[in-house]
Amino acid sequence: MMEIVPDLVKLLRAVRLVIFDFDGVFTDNTVLVSQDGNESVRCWRSDGLGISRLRSIGIETLIISTEANPVVTVRANKLKMACKQAVEDKAQAVLQACMDLGVHPTETAFIGNDINDIAALKSVGLPIAVADAYPEVFAHVAYRTTKPGGYGAVREICDLIFHAKEDTLDLVGIYAA
Repeated sequence: MMEIVPDLVKLLRAVRLVIFDFDGVFTDNTVLVSQDGNESVRCWRSDGLGISRLRSIGIETLIISTEANPVVTVRANKLKMACKQAVEDKAQAVLQACMDLGVHPTETAFIGNDINDIAALKSVGLPIAVADAYPEVFAHVAYRTTKPGGYGAVREICDLIFHAKEDTLDLVGIYAA
């Protein structure tokens, strides 16, 4: 059993920018490829309400993805989020986004799921992994979602931050990674 992180609420309340990886976070890491090469992914619809909630309290959001795929842009546009694609160095992209938005990295959360996210996770104040992230990732996070990527993990994170900021967070069931 995991223990509650005493400073987790403090970290959640400090967040001004939330940066998400895309594949494996917004999606369940599945890609469907049609015979003409078009790719499709599966996303969790209620993630959009979570993103809207963050926006309503002034939290900036961003997608940073290694992939260069139109599906990422389409989903980001639908959610009214900025996105950066074909990013080779996610940690550098996170730090650049912080500079561009005037947000300190300690006021930033990054959500990832794979080993190419580790440097980005190490560069922020609140590193988070989805429940089904690759095991090597967990040593680098302060929080592990209860829901897997593509099945409400994004909404879970948004709700945690929203309720921490609104001082309505129920700590029951909130554990460290």
